[in-house]
Amino acid sequence: MEDTNENKNQTNPSKKRRGMGVILAALFAALTAAGCFIQIPLPGGIPIVLQDMMAMLSGMLLGPLYGTIAVFVFLVLGCIGLPVFSGKAGLHVLIGGPTGGFLFGYLLGALAAGIILSLLLPTSKKQSTLKSYIVITVAGLVATIVVFVCGIIGFRLVTHYDMAKTLAAVLVPFIPGNIIKLVLMVLLTKKFRPVIAGYIG
Repeated sequence: MEDTNENKNQTNPSKKRRGMGVILAALFAALTAAGCFIQIPLPGGIPIVLQDMMAMLSGMLLGPLYGTIAVFVFLVLGCIGLPVFSGKAGLHVLIGGPTGGFLFGYLLGALAAGIILSLLLPTSKKQSTLKSYIVITVAGLVATIVVFVCGIIGFRLVTHYDMAKTLAAVLVPFIPGNIIKLVLMVLLTKKFRPVIAGYIG
C-alpha cells in the first residue's frame, strides 16, 4: 500500500505539470492569434503588430515543447478558417501567401528560443542577473532573426522580388518596432519565466 501511495504521489505532480503546460500552450495560442488585432502605430506609418512577439514569447516562456505546441495550434487555427493570419485565413495563406514564410518562422523561432534558454539558462539552477539578461537577449535575437530569414525567403519565393526590394518591403521598415519588441520580450521573460517554470517544470 505504501509503495502504491508513493507512486501516486510521484505521478500526480508530473500529470499536473503536463496539464498546466497544455493549458498554457492553449492560452499562448490564443494570445498569438489575438496579436494580429493589436497594433501600435509608429510615426513612419507602419504599425507594430504583436503577433510575432507573442509567438516568440511562447518559446521563451513555455520552453521548446509547449512553446512550439502553442504556435502549432495557432497555425492550425488559421489553416482551418479562423482569420488569425493578419486578418486572413486558410492553408493557402500559409503555403502560398507572401507572409507564409513569416508564419513558418513563428514556429521555428519559438523552438529556437526555447532550446537556447533551456540549454543555457535552465530554471533548475540559480543564475546571475547579468547572465540571465544576456542569454534571454540572445534567445530573443536569434528567434527574431529566424522569423525574418524565413519570412524573407518565403516572400521572395512568392513575389520574385530581388533582395534589395524584398528587404525594403519586409525588413527595414520593421527594425524600430522589432527593437522595441525585443526589449519587451527580454523584460517579460526575465520576470515571468521562473514563475511559469514553477508550474510546468
